[in-house]
Amino acid sequence: MLIRTATRQDMESVRDIYLSALDAGERESISQLAVDLLTQDTAAPALSWIAEADGIAVGHIAFSPVTVKGSAERIGFILAPLAVRPSHQKRGIGSELIRRGIDRLSEAGPDILLVYGDPGYYGRFGFDTSSAESYIPPYPLTYPFGWQARPLGDWTPPASALRIECAAPLNEPALW
Repeated sequence: MLIRTATRQDMESVRDIYLSALDAGERESISQLAVDLLTQDTAAPALSWIAEADGIAVGHIAFSPVTVKGSAERIGFILAPLAVRPSHQKRGIGSELIRRGIDRLSEAGPDILLVYGDPGYYGRFGFDTSSAESYIPPYPLTYPFGWQARPLGDWTPPASALRIECAAPLNEPALW
């Protein structure tokens, strides 16, 4: 398996990964989110990786910057979205994409990595709900127990809770 940086040229492969991996209720919106994060032109773009097996894109992950509401100061990243083609699931590809992202982000120096997902899955990578308590998501959460964080480096919780802002493609209430 090869893990490499995703580029604009991967747009259709990224879309296909999400369309194949997710159920009908979310495949369209999450595949569009992944493509929008991949193609957005901003000063602080999302970091995005593709997993390839036999020359075919089989997995994708994105990490986009998170700022404090009303500030341009980046305080961390949010992991969203992540998918692996059904034909390649249960082979550790998603786990490897997460680990690779955590390693690269740890080198880059953000304080915190956030995720909104299954605690049973993301807990294996050091995410927990208590670390996320200091960060208020941009919209009310459908499943509050899924809001988690993983400190990176020498993290000190903020003195008071911070309302965060995400990249524009994540600023859709339906995603939360």
